[in-house]
Amino acid sequence: MKVLYLTNEYPPQVYGGAGVHIEFLSQEMARLIDVEVRCYGDQDSHEGRLRVKGFQPREVYAHAPKELRGVWTTLDRDLGFVGAGVDAQLVHCHTWYTHMAGIWAKLNYGIPLVLTTHSLEPLRPWKREQLGGGYDFSCWVERTALEMADGIVAVSRETKADVLNHFRVPAEKIRIIHNGIDVDTFKKTPDRGLLSRFGLNDQPYVLFVGRITRQKGIIHLVNAIPRIDPSVQVVLCAGAPDTPEIAREMQEGVDRVSAERGNVVWIREMVDRATLIQLYSHAGVFCCPSIYEPFGIINLEAMACEVPVVASAVGGIPEVVVPGETGLLVKLEQMKASPFEALDPARYAADLATAINELVHDPARRQAMGREGRKRVEDHFSWKSIAAQTLAYYQELTKEKKHDRA
Repeated sequence: MKVLYLTNEYPPQVYGGAGVHIEFLSQEMARLIDVEVRCYGDQDSHEGRLRVKGFQPREVYAHAPKELRGVWTTLDRDLGFVGAGVDAQLVHCHTWYTHMAGIWAKLNYGIPLVLTTHSLEPLRPWKREQLGGGYDFSCWVERTALEMADGIVAVSRETKADVLNHFRVPAEKIRIIHNGIDVDTFKKTPDRGLLSRFGLNDQPYVLFVGRITRQKGIIHLVNAIPRIDPSVQVVLCAGAPDTPEIAREMQEGVDRVSAERGNVVWIREMVDRATLIQLYSHAGVFCCPSIYEPFGIINLEAMACEVPVVASAVGGIPEVVVPGETGLLVKLEQMKASPFEALDPARYAADLATAINELVHDPARRQAMGREGRKRVEDHFSWKSIAAQTLAYYQELTKEKKHDRA
């Protein structure tokens, strides 16, 4: 069997969990079958059974409205994906950016289409801020692809429920396969030499890692900082703002809290993996304040590096973080059908700070949670197991396709 993966992100151009997912999944799958990855960029490599090829848009859409340029370049790349020819027995798409290419591959080449739901557009209404009318288009592409796909991988039970709630998809079409982590790569290290340039002292700190986007909830953590023990450093490893509006909001928030305390460190760059592992390893608490998170690979990364997690109890996070054992979960009691509805931001910020302070003041508990977190990651979230489950799903789908043709 040969599988074709279509993805926006692939190393070295990775800025989120979906990119981490496809990087490690493709490498592990290539131990079992032939794998071709087509992605956005200029990558070009072929090692063993893994072929990676980057695609650039053929046109520059400078005369289109600014918020729509990304939509047109996305479609241009997607056409390049399938126009290059497809000799795989199955196509597997990651994020809406590649869904149109998946549709074209299914219809034109007659192969099964699989989608992994890293997130869902109806649950990210703030994207209209970024895309304007392009958000209506991304929603349509996602709906069309999900409802015509041969198979859907949900990264958590909650994500499966979201798919069933928002789309006309039969439950039997959805397979729950969690995200994973490379436990040999992500592990606690005593080294901290790469952190010296950030001006951190030797004391544990509260850490955030992620993009500056409504979904990741970083503004709520910034608003919680005045309530966090003032002796504790707060490190915000946060870049790639979605819009100028949230970039300004972030800047104003950090300026405000920095005027009150001098131990807030904002790392604006997307750091390399070695630096990221050192950041995790020397944190006292990792905070994931997402208001929407289908799974949350960052929590696995922190747990693998033996850091207790304070996270929101949304999406797939409760399937990863065990409250009282590997961290603490903060409920968003006011949330309704959408993660953007009826959230009380002041209460949420206060609850985040309370949970963080509870762990900050108990080093022995933090260490115990760190050990339990590492054990949970090793026992339940290895890529070897996830690749085996994924291959079994592919085999079912291709067998069904052959049966349908017969």
